[in-house]
Amino acid sequence: MSRIRILPDALASQVAAGEVVERPAAVVRELLENSLDAGATHIEVHVQRGGTALIRIVDNGHGMSREDALMSLERHATSKIRTKEDLSAIHTFGFRGEALPSIASVSRFRLATREASAISGTEVEVQGGRLTDVRDYGGSHGTVIEARSLFYNVPARRKFLRTESTEFAHVEQQFRLHAIAHPSVAFTLVRDGAVTFHLPPTSDLLERIEGLCGRDLARRLLPLPTSTHPSIKVSGYIGGAAVSRPNRQMQITFLNGRPVESPTIAYALREGYHNAIMKGQYPVTLLFLEMAPESFDINVHPAKKEVRFHDGHAIREAVVEAVAQTINQATTISSGHLPSTRTNIAESAFQQQPSLIPEPQQTSLRNDWSSIPIANNTQSTSSPPLSLVENPPPPSPTNDTLSQKPALNQADQFRILGVLHKLYVLMESVEGLVLMDQHAAHERVLYEQLRHAMEHEGVPSQRLLLPLNWEVSPRDYDLLNQHLPTLTKLGIEAGPFGNNAFKIDALPAFLKTDDPLDLLRQVVDELAVNSSRTSTLRLGEDMIATTVCRAAVKANDRLREPELRKLLEDLFACEMPYCCPHGRPTLIQITLPELEKKFGRRAP
Repeated sequence: MSRIRILPDALASQVAAGEVVERPAAVVRELLENSLDAGATHIEVHVQRGGTALIRIVDNGHGMSREDALMSLERHATSKIRTKEDLSAIHTFGFRGEALPSIASVSRFRLATREASAISGTEVEVQGGRLTDVRDYGGSHGTVIEARSLFYNVPARRKFLRTESTEFAHVEQQFRLHAIAHPSVAFTLVRDGAVTFHLPPTSDLLERIEGLCGRDLARRLLPLPTSTHPSIKVSGYIGGAAVSRPNRQMQITFLNGRPVESPTIAYALREGYHNAIMKGQYPVTLLFLEMAPESFDINVHPAKKEVRFHDGHAIREAVVEAVAQTINQATTISSGHLPSTRTNIAESAFQQQPSLIPEPQQTSLRNDWSSIPIANNTQSTSSPPLSLVENPPPPSPTNDTLSQKPALNQADQFRILGVLHKLYVLMESVEGLVLMDQHAAHERVLYEQLRHAMEHEGVPSQRLLLPLNWEVSPRDYDLLNQHLPTLTKLGIEAGPFGNNAFKIDALPAFLKTDDPLDLLRQVVDELAVNSSRTSTLRLGEDMIATTVCRAAVKANDRLREPELRKLLEDLFACEMPYCCPHGRPTLIQITLPELEKKFGRRAP
C-alpha cells in the first residue's frame, strides 16, 4: 500500500489555514486587504472577545455575483492573477486565493455580498470548511464577512491564543496599519459593541495619524523630503531624535500601500538615524515607499509581510538619504522648538551681568584631541605614549564654516543663568527655560570632530609595540582583504600574514580597549552585513562614541561662563546638536506656557 496520500480537501484547507490564519489579527488583515482590493471607501471592523468569538468586516466595495461568491471559497481561487507573468507585477493586496477558504475551514463562516447593479445578492454559510447554505441576500451593496468561534474545530491551535486583550491589541495594530496606509478610506473599529475608532476619510495623512496615534505624537513628527531617486519614491513622517519607543511597534513601513517588514529597510533606518537614538530604543517611522511591482517580490512569506527587493542597495540608499536629511535639518528639542530668526537675547545688559558660576576648581574646556585617551593597551609601560597634538587634524567645521548657516547660528539666542548640580546649564530663551547637559554637549562636539576626520582624512593610527597575529575563517579572510583600505581609513593597519591570518600593526590612536581583537571581530561582522559607504562610516562610530564619553567634561567639572558660551557655540555648530552620540538629549526646553501651567497662571 502506498505510503504517500493526497490530503482530503477539508484537511488541506486547515493546513493552509495554519500559514494564513495564525490568530484573529491575521483574519482581520486578510479581510481588510480584500475590502481594499474591492474598492471600498468605508470599512467597519467588529470584534468580540479579542476576535475569537466574532470578527465581522463590512465594506461598501463592488461586491460579488453568486458565481464569484461561491468560487471565492475554493482553494487557489483568485481574481488577481491570470498568468505566471502576473506574479511579477502584483498591484493588489490579496492574490493567493487561500484567505477565505482557510478562514472558513476554522470558523463558523458567513459571507453576504451584493453588486451595486444587482437587485439581490448572495449569502453563503460555511461550517468548518463545509458549505451548509446558499440563499439570496437583500442587504446594501458591498460585502459582509463574519467569522465566528475561530478555531472551534481546531482546539490544539486555539489553546495557543493569548488573552483577549492581547489578541485585540494585535487586531488593533492591523487596523491602525491599514487605516494609516489608506487615509482616503473611512475606517471604524468596534470592540464588544463599543466604538474604539471612527475615522472619516481625509486627504491629510497627518490628520489620519493624529486620529490614530494622538495629537502629541503627530505634532512631533517630521515630514520626509521629496525623494530624488528616479525609481523609488520615499515619503511619510518620522520622529525626531527625542521621539523613540522601546520596541519596533511604531517602526512602520508601507510598500505601495502594503504594510511590510524588511531587514533591508530596518538596517537603512538604523543608518539614517545614525546616533540620534539611544541604544535599546527604536525610532517612530511611518515610511511610505512606492516603486514598480516588478522591482520587488512580496510572494516570499505566507502572510505577505516580508518583502525581497531586486536592488536592495538602491532602497537602502534612498531611505538613508531621506531619514538622515530630515534628522539633520530638524530643530526640535524636547517639547518645543528653538527659534531660528528671533531677536538676539545677548543684549548689553547680559554682558554687564556678573557671572553666576563659581570660580574655584575650574576645568578648562578643551575641544582638541589632546584630551582624548590614547590606545596604549598593547604598549609596554616604558613606551612613551603618542600625542595626537603633534599632528593635529584639520579644523573640523564647528565654528567658521557651519556658523555661516543661519539655521545653526543660534548660540547667541540664549542667556546663561547658571549651573544646576554642576551639570545642567540653565539658560533663558524667548520661549522659556532651556537646560543643557554640559557632559552630553561636549560629547557631541568631540564626536563630530573625530567623525569628520574619519570621514574625510582618516583617523590617526598608533603603532603597537608588538604586532598582533589574528587568525580568521576563509570567508572573513576574503572579506578583510577586500576592505583593507576601509580598515586603514579607520586607523587599523593590517595585512595578510600567512594562510587565513592577518598581522595587526596599528590601531586607532583614540581607542582605549582591553581586547583589540574583539573590536576587529565587530568590524568584520559589520562588513559582513553591509559594505556600503554608509556602513563603512558606521564602523568607527562606536569606538568614537565610547572614547569621547571618557574625554568630555564631567558632571562635577566647573566651567567658567566664557567656556560655557564656547561650548554652546560649538554645540550649535554641530550637524546634530540636540543629542549626544549615545542618543541622549543635550538640550531640553521648558516653554513659558508649561511654566505658567505649573504656577497656576494658565488653565491646564
